[in-house]
Amino acid sequence: MHRPEFYRFHQGDRVLPFASEEYDARLAELRERMEALGVEACVFTSMHNIAYYSGFLYCSFGRPYGLVVTETESVTISAGIDAAQPWRRCHGDNITYTDWQRNNYWRAILSVTGEGRVIGYEGDHMTLVQRDLMEDFLKPSVSLDIAPTTMLQRMHKSEAEIALIRHGAQVADVGGYAIRDAIREGVREIDVAMAGRDAMELEIAKRFPNAEYRDTWVWFQSGINTDGAHNPVTGRVLQRGDILSLNTFPMISGYYTALERTLFVGEVDDASRAIWDANVAAHEYGMSLLVPGAKCSDVTQKINAFFAERDLLQYRTFGYGHSFGVLSHYYGREAGLELREDIDTVLEPGMVISMEPMLTIPEGQPGAGGYREHDILVITEDGNEDITKYPYGPDFNVVG
Repeated sequence: MHRPEFYRFHQGDRVLPFASEEYDARLAELRERMEALGVEACVFTSMHNIAYYSGFLYCSFGRPYGLVVTETESVTISAGIDAAQPWRRCHGDNITYTDWQRNNYWRAILSVTGEGRVIGYEGDHMTLVQRDLMEDFLKPSVSLDIAPTTMLQRMHKSEAEIALIRHGAQVADVGGYAIRDAIREGVREIDVAMAGRDAMELEIAKRFPNAEYRDTWVWFQSGINTDGAHNPVTGRVLQRGDILSLNTFPMISGYYTALERTLFVGEVDDASRAIWDANVAAHEYGMSLLVPGAKCSDVTQKINAFFAERDLLQYRTFGYGHSFGVLSHYYGREAGLELREDIDTVLEPGMVISMEPMLTIPEGQPGAGGYREHDILVITEDGNEDITKYPYGPDFNVVG
């Protein structure tokens, strides 16, 4: 029996998050960027770039995956365990590599790139081991980090992307309302979180009946568990007067959206109310600053000054917002579009960014807990559009 190093296994109907024209446009811009850098072939290895340029979001389980883009070809490289699913979910060609011998993955890539070419790779993702194998198998004349320019491309959203992100924001709101309805004294964080997750997954399935469903999640935190933005859900039981943090994260075809709100169970004390009101005011002020021509670092400094005037800046622990698109808690990040002191990117129409100030007051102090509001804004020609609709602030979010 002949056991191949790689082969093509294509069956079934292809279903993609976007029309073929969307991927053709992304690849055309990528090829312009490649030409400007002198890159002849790109070898993508990250989930976010493979999904962005092909539509295929892989499940690694310790196996390498790839996308090879040349002047004329776009080919995903997938493991045999997935059979034809990667082809059904990708734009362009697909090659399946086998594990009958080690490094058939690189032999499959070599069949597309050939030897001795100028190779672009993702310096922020490829491991040292894989980098050495790339050098051994492809023998590039030059290898260049393509990650920075692809990040710049992903920061500017197409109309189709914005439409999908808009759906995601609406689904996040659905999860928020389901969580609000589930909050009451005596229930566990996990029970409330499941209510929000289930509502979002059902809503995604209704809106996108042909999509793949995975990775939608909720972080619902209470009491001391609100002190960090990404604290996992626990079995803590809610008590009257608890501060709560609602965080819904629907995933649609690799695209992430979010809703985050501060709430209280039943009542809010005066000290907590004062801090909450200040954070809401910072949130509203911050959203007003997100307009074309604004520099991320300048926006950050203005919100810093707002908190400093109220003697609250020392309780801020991270940046005020970030870009949206193909990203998750497992992959991706458009670090060039974040509201931080060290980011000088200028906002432009078509960018999508959050405003999410957070204050963490330590245990033992009046108003202890983490306070965070989060809206998603699309930068327009003359300002911004807030696509998050779930209400923020004490008037709506003292519940249970």
